[in-house]
Amino acid sequence: MRGARRSLHPAAAMRLLLLNGNTDTGVTERLARHARARLDATGRAAVALRPATARFGARYISSRAAVAVAGHAVLDAIAAQAGTVDAVAIACFGEPGLLAAREVAGVPVRGMAEASIEAGLALAPRIALLTGGAAWVPMLHELVFSLGLPAERIDIRSVTPTGDMIARDPDGALALLAAEARTAAAAGAGAIILGGAGLVGLAPRLAERTGLPALDSLDCLLDAALRPPRGTPPATVGGTPSIGLAPALERLLAG
Repeated sequence: MRGARRSLHPAAAMRLLLLNGNTDTGVTERLARHARARLDATGRAAVALRPATARFGARYISSRAAVAVAGHAVLDAIAAQAGTVDAVAIACFGEPGLLAAREVAGVPVRGMAEASIEAGLALAPRIALLTGGAAWVPMLHELVFSLGLPAERIDIRSVTPTGDMIARDPDGALALLAAEARTAAAAGAGAIILGGAGLVGLAPRLAERTGLPALDSLDCLLDAALRPPRGTPPATVGGTPSIGLAPALERLLAG
């Protein structure tokens, strides 16, 4: 996306890449429906939303290996859209490739967890990240550390069903999510973040059940991605020869 210098004002003119880091096109479609409804409801209907799915990798990301592969897939997808979008929203709660994408994209890149945490910490001194699948708990601890976020203010929790399972049976998972949210609140959390594509759309129902402020991670991501930036970030990687990558990604890395 080097060379993209399209004005981001007003927000209605923005071309936003909404990038699903896994390979499940059904997830991408669900994210896009929710995102379009959110944009319409918040007066940003003219934003040019460009949903995209990772070209390769895991159908559902639940391990460090899958995150690593997804990071490559995220860079591959960004390279394929080079020069055609004004901002990138990585719609995967594990932020695969986030920091690397910021090195090469030349446009603002936001991640789901980072945006959600920022929004939550603006609401409460202590927050809880609630997601599906126990494997995500240590990985999210590592992510919080890598992003330089205040770990002492963030309580990371999960329920047993994975995000993939929750997406297939949200009604069945809601009681588990509500119980965990109440436990987090009893431990001091003043706001709950429902993290991950599989939990998108459940925040209002969780808030109704628990009486706790609940944030949807995709809503937070969209709000952050559409916020006017201070300037277009320069790409900081260039002149790097590569072998075996998709041609678009080789060009992006070579500058």
